[in-house]
Amino acid sequence: MTLFSRFSDHIGAALDALAARNALPDGLDRSAISVEPPRDPAHGDVATNAAMVLAKPAGMNPRALADLLAAELGKLDEVTEASVAGPGFINLRLVDDSWRDELALIFSEGGDYGRSTMGQGRSVNVEYVSANPTGPMHVGHCRGAVVGDALAALLEYAGHGVIREYYVNDAGAQVDVLARSVHMRYREALGEDIGAIPEGLYPGDYLKPVAGKLAAEHGERFVGAPESAWLGLFRAEAVSAMMDMIREDLAKLGIHHDLFSSEAELQAEGKPAAAEKWLRDHDLVYDGLLEAPKGETPEDWEPVELPLFRSTRFGDDQDRPIKKSDGSWTYFGADLAYHFQKSQNADELIDIWGADHAGTVKRIKAAVAALTDGKTRFDVKLVQMVRLLKNGEPFKMSKRAGNFVTLADVVDEVGKDAVRFTMLTRKADAQMDFDFAKVVEASRDNPVWYLQYANARISRLRKKAADAGIDLPSPAPARLGAHELGLIKLLAQFPRTVEAAASAREPHRIAFYLADVAAAFHAWYNLGNDDPSARIVLDNDPELTATRLYLADGIGQVIRNGLFLMGVEALEEMN
Repeated sequence: MTLFSRFSDHIGAALDALAARNALPDGLDRSAISVEPPRDPAHGDVATNAAMVLAKPAGMNPRALADLLAAELGKLDEVTEASVAGPGFINLRLVDDSWRDELALIFSEGGDYGRSTMGQGRSVNVEYVSANPTGPMHVGHCRGAVVGDALAALLEYAGHGVIREYYVNDAGAQVDVLARSVHMRYREALGEDIGAIPEGLYPGDYLKPVAGKLAAEHGERFVGAPESAWLGLFRAEAVSAMMDMIREDLAKLGIHHDLFSSEAELQAEGKPAAAEKWLRDHDLVYDGLLEAPKGETPEDWEPVELPLFRSTRFGDDQDRPIKKSDGSWTYFGADLAYHFQKSQNADELIDIWGADHAGTVKRIKAAVAALTDGKTRFDVKLVQMVRLLKNGEPFKMSKRAGNFVTLADVVDEVGKDAVRFTMLTRKADAQMDFDFAKVVEASRDNPVWYLQYANARISRLRKKAADAGIDLPSPAPARLGAHELGLIKLLAQFPRTVEAAASAREPHRIAFYLADVAAAFHAWYNLGNDDPSARIVLDNDPELTATRLYLADGIGQVIRNGLFLMGVEALEEMN
């Protein structure tokens, strides 16, 4: 049990004690109680808002309740001071051994330090990437892929059962265009001079292998055949080949999905019709006239009766059609059915979307709320585009895909770790510049290098100690001074950071935290540059060396655990 979770239990026990002697009503909701470091470290080591949260439902003055609770917490052996601040916050100051015990816990738990049971095994479906299967992954998909994958790992670490899902949009007009593009390349593979690829078709050379395969299997059978004779076959072969390519591209980033769901199969199985029936049975779909688009005059608009979802009941600004006038499903209608399917197999849903889809968030949230009676938590995380730079200037790379920079190009240029970590150094909905020169720069201005360098330094220290025959002490030694205890206090925040990041669905918080840890470690390490007695490895004091190495190893463990969540390798050696 980590220090902050232990004090959550201490506070619960203190509240139970107050209730037992009728100083506090029993059965109060304690879910909003927080246990965290004070904003100002000078105020103590642990702070809680318990009195502030419980005072109103208890019918008590917050300050009076805080005084009672602080007196109870002050009885704990590891609390040296319990004080009340402001309107009722409680600050606790702890004995130094509390932090030494936390460092020992980091060692005993190793790679599991920071894991949480917060998720209580609840299943979460994280759908991310879901790019149209019309070609290789491009750089526009990269950030959403990394954010989704890191979020899935984070939720798993926090105790959720996670389903990593990719929705294959293989039922729309774009896959028919793909099939026609392959048909042109098929004719080219058979020796025909097809000239320039017409506007509106996919021009990339990546279509040549699938076209060549079709030419080898079917010869000239489909050269002059009507489109109806070959469209379905070419579409299926092209989508299959594109998905193989997409999986390969994602693997370069260390990304692997558990489930690939097909839109075409969803429609073939009648899932949209089943969702429509469910909604009609619950008076959530009706046949009505679609409102004119904004900016259109009545003379420009021909009213059409369509099945409309009552989206306005759930906060949307208008009801939404689920079918087109020709009877085919709208994108929203198919998407609604897809989310209905996902909600039947998971307790919570998360979609990672590009920021250009922001306009559809409200309606799909309304649909999920309707289809699940509001019982399924559903989050949509919007991811902004990335601008490619080199030394601050727009950077154009080879465009082997025909008209865009591929994800594979970017990974091949700078490596998986630099791509993944950099994509998590800003909030997902904030715009990002990806500078190819900066992300491989060996300097403290490059956060991934600075963090990996910290781990490599710690690894080098371990080897140096091993060569000198120095063994790490156990349990945590008493010779850790005030500065070192401050480092442990930072490490102790890792489990809290994991839970907060998982709860907010924000994996970038791990990157921010690790940057603080790396900066703190390097600052501690560099103290020895000016003061030889502050060096971690001391030739004339093996006991103090072992003490400091013990702390360094704990720092390294937290760094490695954090990098694991981000899908970034913890390098043991760096040039």
